[in-house]
Amino acid sequence: MVENVQSGEAAGKLTAAQEILEIIKTVVYALLIALTLRIFFFQPFTIPSASMEPNLYQGDYIIVSKFTYGYSRHSAPFSPPLFKGRILERKAQRGDIVVFKLPSDGHTDYVKRVIGVSGDRIQMRQGLLYVNDKQVAREPLSPVKDELPGGLSRDVPRFEETLQSGRAFVTQDFGPDADYDNTEVFVVPQGYYFMMGDNRDNSSDSRVNPALGGVGYVPAENLVGKAQIILLSWKPKASIFKPWTWIIDARPSRFFKILK
Repeated sequence: MVENVQSGEAAGKLTAAQEILEIIKTVVYALLIALTLRIFFFQPFTIPSASMEPNLYQGDYIIVSKFTYGYSRHSAPFSPPLFKGRILERKAQRGDIVVFKLPSDGHTDYVKRVIGVSGDRIQMRQGLLYVNDKQVAREPLSPVKDELPGGLSRDVPRFEETLQSGRAFVTQDFGPDADYDNTEVFVVPQGYYFMMGDNRDNSSDSRVNPALGGVGYVPAENLVGKAQIILLSWKPKASIFKPWTWIIDARPSRFFKILK
């Protein structure tokens, strides 16, 4: 009888150990699946600034497809130096909204729109965009209200720009005399891209020399993926530590919005 009791306790301990092992295996499998999805398929990002308004707002949560342009070392977490260049590379197109690693440090995530590809000539003249010496068509739209501190607001001019390919998107611009509304001609090197923010007067992008805190030309290797959809969106004052703001500061009109 004593031996049976001891055997029963041993069996109980073995069962508990097996349960713990199964839990550990389940967690490991889940992490491996999540890591695989993150590296090869999709990755979420938070928009931290207003540089892509009116298309991306601070507080938007976007989903980026990792497979659209193929894979580089920046597809993996922490950008390990596994190889150079891209595997299964597909070129980004003018007009794509792209997440990329800042060339000057190789780690900071930026999101901008592709304006120029290899060999393109890009220039701003009095706030107008020129690609290969031809002005990008621009039509005025109704302005939007921009909230200012103290409960004030101002009208922000918006425009619909249409690339020669027919790709159209909305930009906003406060006027023709901002810091980067008149630039030199940028000739995009082979294997690089020229990026700009849709909020033209509030974007440090390829128009700005990296030595001055700008982006400069972006190597193809630095592309992380293409922004596809706004999954969720909250106003910047929402806080994870204030559950009531999850509702009152949500932007439901932006949920599941396809990006173009």
